[in-house]
Amino acid sequence: MGFKCGIVGLPNVGKSTIFNALTSQQVDASNYPFCTIEPNIGTVPLSDKRLVDIKKIIGSSKLTPTTLEFVDIAGLVKGASQGEGLGNQFLNHIQGVDAIAHVIRCFEDQNVAHTSPALNPVADAEIITIELILKDLEIIERRVDKLKRAIKTSDKEIKIELELITQLKDKLSQNIQIKQIELSPNQLEKIRELNLLTLKPTLFIANVDEESLEGNPYVSQVKEYAKKLGEMCIQFCGKAQAEISQLDEESQQEFLQELGLDESGLDKIIKAGYNTLNLITFFTANENEAHAWTIPKGLNVQKAAAKIHTDFEKEFIKAEVIKYNDLIEFGSEVKLKEHGLIAVHGKDYIVEDGDLIFYRLRR
Repeated sequence: MGFKCGIVGLPNVGKSTIFNALTSQQVDASNYPFCTIEPNIGTVPLSDKRLVDIKKIIGSSKLTPTTLEFVDIAGLVKGASQGEGLGNQFLNHIQGVDAIAHVIRCFEDQNVAHTSPALNPVADAEIITIELILKDLEIIERRVDKLKRAIKTSDKEIKIELELITQLKDKLSQNIQIKQIELSPNQLEKIRELNLLTLKPTLFIANVDEESLEGNPYVSQVKEYAKKLGEMCIQFCGKAQAEISQLDEESQQEFLQELGLDESGLDKIIKAGYNTLNLITFFTANENEAHAWTIPKGLNVQKAAAKIHTDFEKEFIKAEVIKYNDLIEFGSEVKLKEHGLIAVHGKDYIVEDGDLIFYRLRR
């Protein structure tokens, strides 16, 4: 799995339309609140030209791309954290995702209902942000109660955790998101299992219509809001991208050119998602299969091996690494060996984006 992204937003902002655009699935996108009850889940293989090139040069029989999973949940409303619109249930659906894609409506349309009398993207964004904070506050308060009951054991670690959790509770009560709080790696590890929503990186998607692809004032407002929170924001035309996703590859390129776009919506989301989550891709290949793998940037080669199989990490001896650009330039393993371009590394080597890795194991 590459990474898992939960799509959130108010009702009728275009979440399901964007989900269709990204996954090429036709889920219901009707014009009324809570059209989506159960979350829609779509897994998208991520096309990567590098994987195709590696398969050809190494002579692999097949290729297996890394993937991106989208979870489209029902529209949230004010009071969702307390159960309004079944929101508490819906918020639970995104606790297991790696990142949140927050869709914000940036288009006027009298035929599409909106939860507010006037379109105000920043106010809409703040409603969802507050609901995520309130959900985290609920989780944190339960944790505080549990730790207070356990404090009688005089366990030092429990006391340390209670102090941390109490600090987080105070910050959340001030409408401060967890990711805006400076925490040490050890503190982050202590709260990891809580799956706090405001700790997850967020990508804001400003959903526009075809008539306002350029100079949309609402998009500028959302980008400024995202910047203040330290998050990324991209403009996205959900309706047009959903139509494009149903076309063949050649027709897709023609449609994109007509709209003045240089890449598909999926490509934009992937790039933004990788950037938001600080991810990279490495490759493995043999005569049977060329495979792409997604890992966090900064991971050493032994830890990266666990992505393939836990035994690979345990049985690791060394790794032979080929840089993708060298592979393309010389075109074969034989020539790379002749030029000394197959590097041998121990467990501490930090994997770089595009590395082709051959693992040597104790077997």
